Amino acid sequence: KDKLQSTGSGLRYMIVEEGTGKKINPGMAVQVHYYGVLPNGKQFDNSFSRGTPFGVQVGAGGVIPGWDEGLALLKVGDKAFMFIPSELGYGAAGAGEDIPPNSELIF
Repeated sequence: KDKLQSTGSGLRYMIVEEGTGKKINPGMAVQVHYYGVLPNGKQFDNSFSRGTPFGVQVGAGGVIPGWDEGLALLKVGDKAFMFIPSELGYGAAGAGEDIPPNSELIF
C-alpha cells in the first residue's frame, strides 16, 4: 500500500517496475500491453493473449479518461497497476456484457 498513489480525480496507481524511457506526455503515441480485470477478479480484456500491444495516442480521447490520465503519469517502459474509478471508465453505461455499470476497472 505504501507504493499506491492517488490523483485528485480518484485514479489510483502503483508503479511495479520502473522503465528507463522518457516521461509519457499528452500527444505521444505509445504501445501498451495490458490486462483488465474487475475488482472480483473477472478478466475482461488481455492484450498479452492476443500477442499484440495496443496503440494509443495519450490524451487524444481515444481511450477511457482513466487511461489518458494514468498513462501520462508513467515513463516509457514502466510496469504499473491502475485502479480506475467508474467515472473515469465506462460509468453508468458499462461496456457490453463484460463490464457492468458503475464498475471500477483494474489494469
